[in-house]
Amino acid sequence: MERKQRGADPSRSAPSRLAARKTRGGFFHARLSSGVELAVDHLPQRQTVALSFRMLTGLVDEPFELTGINSIVEQTLSKGTERYTGRELADAFDMLGASWSTASGRQATAVHVLCLPEFVGNVVELVAEMLCRPTFPAEACQVAVELARQDLLRLEDDPDELIRMMIQRLTLGPRLGRHPGGEPETLARITPQQVREHWKRFYHAGRLQVAVAGPTRPETLARHIDRLFDGFGSPEPAGRENADFRFQPARAHRHKHLEQEYIAITLPGLPRDHPDFAVEQVLLRVLSGGMSARLFTELREKLGLTYWVGAWHEQPRGKGVIHLGASTTPQRCHETYERLLAELARVGQDLREEEVRRARDGLIAHYQTQDDLTRARAAGLGDDLFHFGRPVGLEARLEAIRKVTVERVVEYARRLPTDRPCVATLGPREL
Repeated sequence: MERKQRGADPSRSAPSRLAARKTRGGFFHARLSSGVELAVDHLPQRQTVALSFRMLTGLVDEPFELTGINSIVEQTLSKGTERYTGRELADAFDMLGASWSTASGRQATAVHVLCLPEFVGNVVELVAEMLCRPTFPAEACQVAVELARQDLLRLEDDPDELIRMMIQRLTLGPRLGRHPGGEPETLARITPQQVREHWKRFYHAGRLQVAVAGPTRPETLARHIDRLFDGFGSPEPAGRENADFRFQPARAHRHKHLEQEYIAITLPGLPRDHPDFAVEQVLLRVLSGGMSARLFTELREKLGLTYWVGAWHEQPRGKGVIHLGASTTPQRCHETYERLLAELARVGQDLREEEVRRARDGLIAHYQTQDDLTRARAAGLGDDLFHFGRPVGLEARLEAIRKVTVERVVEYARRLPTDRPCVATLGPREL
């Protein structure tokens, strides 16, 4: 590869571009001289360390004619480097007892690792090797493209994925709403050389955010990361723009011979950094927080309308989207659609304190159990960097949820434009 990594001498100590500082909650946060942004949640009593390396590039940076190329980059990063073959790299992680995975999405590509504290330095070296010096063997690229083609064929038998792709396209627009896995005609154009060129253009230290949770020394880790990623492309911050789409009401239907009709509805929601984001969380928990939630109780248990029903949200950086979804019989699809929106609107009319308390307690319990795992703490810290540009932490999220009242949820529910949604349907009947 043309781009080389500099500064591999472990004895050199590079200063941070911005002085490292302790934030509210005791997090370590620094912009290193290499360009890497690092945050550490020091948890001295834990037995493992979780690391999340988030490269701020994804589907959003792909040319339309090569849609899916970043997914191919992500899948082939580990298939060979200047130092290791793909098999040798996997063996090196296994020798450390490290659990690792990669993932790519609309705005970011990630490497997640869980390991014992004594192996953190070695793990970071392996990840740096993967990100900074991949060779993208031609055969591996060709295999990744073929697997992507097969995955598209598989999706034709997965109505849940098909309806998700339809509503994403409607909601997020022609660029961000594309399928990250590509399309048959775009995958056919991807060559190993184009994969290498895409990596070279968008994979830089200035786009890299690293979040770590566990019993590790932040200053020592910062120096180690700074050495390993020094000279890895541009150190200037990049890839931190908000998602570029405007919510526009729209409808789409795809006819498909199915026993059920699949319905997806979206409305504009809130970004993570909005003061009312916790209010939206509680609202959705009231609607879809278990078997006592409104959608399950009303549409499934009382009316027998749906096989499955739910409400959730997602947040591209700087934006938010609320989702409602259900599967029903073709004969009752219109009634199901009307009831979904009616239940959302009804929250603004007859919400009870008991429901809000149950929703708050459920969210807090989730944060204090599943989201308190070391791996989840690192992922949450990585999300903080992505959405806020700084560590926020678990306690701040809990505090925001505890302050949510019935009045705030009712006010927010009444503001939602339930008369102007995006709607996608899949099945035998169009709404």
